[in-house]
Amino acid sequence: MSNSTAIVTCLALLLYAAFVGRVGSARVKYNILAPATTGHPAFERAFRIQVNTGEQLIIFLPSLWLFSIYIAPLWACAIGLVWIAGRIFYAIGYSRDPRQRTLGFGIGFLANAVLLFGSLIASAWQLLHGGI
Repeated sequence: MSNSTAIVTCLALLLYAAFVGRVGSARVKYNILAPATTGHPAFERAFRIQVNTGEQLIIFLPSLWLFSIYIAPLWACAIGLVWIAGRIFYAIGYSRDPRQRTLGFGIGFLANAVLLFGSLIASAWQLLHGGI
């Protein structure tokens, strides 16, 4: 079990919780009553940031842990921190102008790809070389 991987997991979940909080605040500020998901553009951007981050977390969290187990906790954490930075850049860019989300999205996407495919390759390698 890796303490550093657990810390990165908690940081990612705290970031997501902050995005959830931003959506709640925007609902109040712009008077968007649940279950509505449209209204003021600033609310819609906050909502899309939260939803997209949730979608990315589904890939990120298991990939982070598998990478930590099959390759190295330190590398998993470093790539995980890059993913978190990418999500922050994504949120900042998207909040300003949805067309500015590309860099942050790309950083997060690449970090997820490294974690996922690195885990797949390393686990397959171990299986083919005598692992169970």
